[in-house]
Amino acid sequence: ENLSMAMPKNDFTIGIVDDVTFKSLPVKEEVSMDETTYEAKFYGLGSDGTVGANKNSIKIIGDNTDKYVQAYFAYDSKKSGGFTCSHLRFGDNAIRSTYLVNTPNFVACHVPAYLYLYDVTAGLKKNGTFLLNSLWPKEEVADHLPDQVKQYFAANNIRLYIINATAIAEEIGLGNRTNTILQSAFFKISNVIPYDLAVEQMKKFIVKSYGKKGEEVVKMNNAAVDRGGEVEQVEVPSEWASIQVTADTADDAPEFIQNVVKPVLAQRGYSLPVSAFSGREDGTWEMGTTTYEKRGVAVNVPVWHPENCIQCNQCAYVCPHATIRPFVLDEEEVKGAGEGVEILKAQGKQFTGMGFRIQVDVLDCLGCGNCADVCPGKKGVNALEMVPIATQMDNQQNWDYMVKHVSSKAHMVDVKMNVKNSQFAKPLFEFSGACSGCGETPYIKLITQLYGDRMMIANATGCSSIYGASAPATPYTKNEEGKGPAWANSLFEDNAEFGYGFVIANTSMRNHLQELMQQGLRSAAFSEEQKALFQQWIDHREETDESKRVSEQIVSALSGSDNKIALEILSMEKYLAKKSIWVFGGDGWAYDIGFGGLDHVLAGGQDINVLVLDTEVYSNTGGQSSKSTPTAAVAKFAAAGKRIRKKDLGMIAATYGYVYVAQVSMGANQGHYLKALKEAESYHGPSLIIAYSPCISHGLKRGMGTAQAEQKLAVECGYWHLWRYDPRLEAEGRNPFQLDSKEPDWSKFKDFLLGEVRYTQLIKSFPKQADELFDAARENAQWRYRSYQRMANANYGDGSAVETTAVASDEEN
Repeated sequence: ENLSMAMPKNDFTIGIVDDVTFKSLPVKEEVSMDETTYEAKFYGLGSDGTVGANKNSIKIIGDNTDKYVQAYFAYDSKKSGGFTCSHLRFGDNAIRSTYLVNTPNFVACHVPAYLYLYDVTAGLKKNGTFLLNSLWPKEEVADHLPDQVKQYFAANNIRLYIINATAIAEEIGLGNRTNTILQSAFFKISNVIPYDLAVEQMKKFIVKSYGKKGEEVVKMNNAAVDRGGEVEQVEVPSEWASIQVTADTADDAPEFIQNVVKPVLAQRGYSLPVSAFSGREDGTWEMGTTTYEKRGVAVNVPVWHPENCIQCNQCAYVCPHATIRPFVLDEEEVKGAGEGVEILKAQGKQFTGMGFRIQVDVLDCLGCGNCADVCPGKKGVNALEMVPIATQMDNQQNWDYMVKHVSSKAHMVDVKMNVKNSQFAKPLFEFSGACSGCGETPYIKLITQLYGDRMMIANATGCSSIYGASAPATPYTKNEEGKGPAWANSLFEDNAEFGYGFVIANTSMRNHLQELMQQGLRSAAFSEEQKALFQQWIDHREETDESKRVSEQIVSALSGSDNKIALEILSMEKYLAKKSIWVFGGDGWAYDIGFGGLDHVLAGGQDINVLVLDTEVYSNTGGQSSKSTPTAAVAKFAAAGKRIRKKDLGMIAATYGYVYVAQVSMGANQGHYLKALKEAESYHGPSLIIAYSPCISHGLKRGMGTAQAEQKLAVECGYWHLWRYDPRLEAEGRNPFQLDSKEPDWSKFKDFLLGEVRYTQLIKSFPKQADELFDAARENAQWRYRSYQRMANANYGDGSAVETTAVASDEEN
């Protein structure tokens, strides 16, 4: 058609709506490539096993029939818990087609929330089949289907089947792994191959896929195959075809969210015209777009029982996604919340006459359960309970009220004083794409609560960069004043240097500000009051709170001035307050690929802060062994268990003598991490915090909902140790090394290892070596602890040696 035009386009594109250079050709109506080929699409949730099950399905069909097969798997950029779509084809003829299935015969929706988030019926052929993982019984499912889905089903004579795979998985003990149940249901419905043959082959693949994880896991998955046959057909009334589907009503989201972010979130990004990105060619993106996702993909979410709440705020402190928070309400805000909203009397003199409420963001919560797990409750009765998300949908309007109409009360307390107070500050890192129960994100979230309004972050590639900017969702956001972290990602090998560049550039700009103010001090054009402010800034430019206070006064004092020096100072306003510059990354970066650069930056002596999120494995790239991986742990490139001792990054850094170092574990001592954070940020020099971070790749047998408890166990048994090295203490004649964790109970060490699949795999694969390596792991941990004891007992100047240093416990905080 293009060639037949009078002036055909040259150098054209197809599939791009180019309304800027007009080089694109229009895409016509979708056509099915081969009517004899059976096409299927499966919408799943990252880590629910959908992709793995579909890979097995393709192998089962290809290996046991003469059919040709093809599979392609599409993912978003989130970690586990993100969007996945499996595209499968099989037929009697050779398949020569595109990757994506656009006209499926069969669609499976494994996540009920997707009915409202995505167009899951798009392209489904007439007389096709739709399988829904339904949380509702057959009689109620129609009440939960969107009108456009009902209308499509009836108009296209779609056969609808349901199965409550979520409930079955929980009953069997598989948690959120619904994949095997729904795979079995697919074979039952589709009849692509005889169902009995499919069951037989699925069970063979289960042994192959899960055999190393133990007989119990195999049994549970075999039960899932058998239960998959419980699928039910739901009648589709013909009158649904006449439903008038109304267009979605526009909300108050900004134009960029409406025109770019929401279409991409809805998997319609390919349809965006080129002009949608005009002015953003450099990749700059708005902050805080995650607040508009509202996916609602959790199975269970917490419900607050106020009668058992002691207002400790620990639930908010440990939440990986900032979806449970304390709110303090004044009298008018309490009235606005409505009569049915439960509100306690707020504790603390500063909150006299105010109300207190723990509020859950139902639609952004991923349902890990760490909040409920750490809740101390009152007299042993928890204030938080995990319940099915469907029972809490009405609670979302309470969250919306709290974030829109309840003002921050953070200014009424010292948010750096203790754990409780810290949670009254708004997290400037919220609703990230991290895995449910992630052990890394609570560390980052707290830093943004304390220093986020003046932070600059250099983020190494890895998990923290992926969940830190999963386009179009950006979790770093702004406070009430419009201030928040400035974030950028760099490569594995040079992230520390990247952050070092922030420091050098920022210092250079502030030095120029000082030169301008010194000129101002010598000029008759400025008042004595203005000159006094200049001198205060020069004297206190490296003091966090003071520089911030004086900076605000300088801006106010110079506003309206037409003096050249004043105008130049005002043009550099964002450099006035001292920045908190951070380098984030995982152990793969810090211990391995980026170690040379990290060492160079720490040795440079500049005022820079480094946070190493230590999962002891390359989590983002598939679980490869790093120099942080301990003895006996199973990982890629260490399939028979790691044979050598873990590198002690903290001790290496401490040898410089002028680097602040802390080794922390939030779940073991919440107050310890807060203390280390304050010390590191206030130190005028390089600081390094190494944070123990349980990861989904560890295979916690009790689930990621106990990530905080796992951190506590790690310290109690001696697997991980808490300590700080503060060079300022040596200047005072005291020991700079402080061992903060108690003498471990070494009898618990092996039990700790046996609570994680990365260690128990060794027993299954290499039983003879397992005990030997477990003993070596304990001996290495004891060797390391003894070295820490020697450091703690060293005598510095007139200071007397101490074995351990008391740090406030969680209860005291």
